Amino acid sequence: MSNSSASPTGLTHFDAAGQAHMVDVGAKDETHRVAVATGCIRMQPATFALVQGGSAKKGDVIGIARTAAIMASKRTADLIPLCHPIALNRVAVDFVLKEQDGSIHCTVTAETRGRTGVEMEALTAVQIGLLTIYDMCKAVDRGMTIDGVRLLEKHGGKSGDWVASA
Repeated sequence: MSNSSASPTGLTHFDAAGQAHMVDVGAKDETHRVAVATGCIRMQPATFALVQGGSAKKGDVIGIARTAAIMASKRTADLIPLCHPIALNRVAVDFVLKEQDGSIHCTVTAETRGRTGVEMEALTAVQIGLLTIYDMCKAVDRGMTIDGVRLLEKHGGKSGDWVASA
């Protein structure tokens, strides 16, 4: 039987005995919750041109990556062991192509009305969206890099609003 007392480390996914557990959110109020995450993938100029022109061998890279990101947000609890399955009200995925440095930036906004936040859903969506671009372009550019994946902001819940500094 697990001890439900808080962890002395302050990490919510561990109990007082150091055992991993799913956080009990049953007593929390349902509130409107929003999370925004971002990240980017950098590639060679020729690879960027294929994506930008929609002429990649596998098709519309950005459209498929957008769909993959949305699908990933809905499957987050299947991928992150202690993450709660939540009902998403909205997931918006935006890509910005920056030719000057051969990068594609992905920003995901996830929303729910519930007892736990949507940070993990937004972060998972960003990662899978960018990994989908990598998968679709790896035949011509295995040196692509994914970086800068982070939470930009979260709103709602007991802890209130949080916005990343610069």
